[in-house]
Amino acid sequence: MIASVANLHLTSQCSRRDTGPPETTGMPSESKGRVELLQGTLDLIVLRALHTMGPQHAYGLAARLEQAAEPSLVLNQGTLYPALVRLEQKGWIRGTWQRTETNREAKYYGITKAGLRGLHKQTERWRRLAGLVEKLLLNEG
Repeated sequence: MIASVANLHLTSQCSRRDTGPPETTGMPSESKGRVELLQGTLDLIVLRALHTMGPQHAYGLAARLEQAAEPSLVLNQGTLYPALVRLEQKGWIRGTWQRTETNREAKYYGITKAGLRGLHKQTERWRRLAGLVEKLLLNEG
């Protein structure tokens, strides 16, 4: 189901919405090519990406996700940074300051052992939810 970040089928841009229900992140799906992410989905995407790609700084992570997703997933800072802070506060990722290839300081995030456990738990949760939705949609017609 979500074996890799490349399996995501999201379109255009995702960003944090200041209005609307607190259980969702992203722009309304009705808005020109934008997609709404359910709460927790971005956390799962970030954990999976850090697990498969290794430590990344926020800009590099956003760029890699944009490249890996078919079609592209564009994350703005207002979406990605709160997710990184939230995951760091949970102890699921750890940030360390390092120099980039261009010799500037950036915080690199890597997944922790607790993050791996969280990733496995969230992946199973996602698979159960996706299976339930798929079953409901199949019984629709």
